[in-house]
Amino acid sequence: MSGAANFRGAAPVIESPHAAMLLIDYASGLFQTYGDVPIPVLCANLARLAKAATLAKIPVIVAASAPQGPNGALIPEIRKYAPDLKYVGRHGEINAWDNADVVAAVRAAGKWQLIVAGTINTVCVALPAIAAVNDGYQVFAVLDASGNYSKVAEAITLARIAQAGVVPIDAVALYAELQKTWNRQDAAQWGELYAASTNRLDRNTSSPLACMRSIELDVRP
Repeated sequence: MSGAANFRGAAPVIESPHAAMLLIDYASGLFQTYGDVPIPVLCANLARLAKAATLAKIPVIVAASAPQGPNGALIPEIRKYAPDLKYVGRHGEINAWDNADVVAAVRAAGKWQLIVAGTINTVCVALPAIAAVNDGYQVFAVLDASGNYSKVAEAITLARIAQAGVVPIDAVALYAELQKTWNRQDAAQWGELYAASTNRLDRNTSSPLACMRSIELDVRP
């Protein structure tokens, strides 16, 4: 397969009324594996991603292993900015799409477009994204809201998911496709997302755990 899958001739763009968001394995322990992006940058991108989903009224499904396990608890930014999320705890499956409850939660959202982001692109994003394409979904992977353990791994992952029919996208492009127009009442809030995304302050912090400092990690189901 090559090119965006399951669009049947339509342009591979996100239509918010038809989209759901799946966030995978944003657990504190996994953040130590990143080698291609500073942790504070990724945390900030994730927070803005959750805000964008809330502004666009997109259902958010969060899939993660048990918070008491070795991967640790979810970082709190997700629930803070997407308070109506649906949490699905997994039972050891590496590929989130192998968990029947995750698939059921996505199907229950009633959408055919799926926006996917996860801690590690090579595994947390690529495996379920490819599986969702195989199940007929139009899938978008937000690569700068995810990380990887090396730049080589990230390049390989990008090539693999694109070849499988997943549409790679960055967060700012995602905001634009969700927002559609400035002629809307929440335009100022979208503007804040763009401004924060292009502000370099969160890219120059010296603390790799700045996004989690003084914040209680989320261990709730």
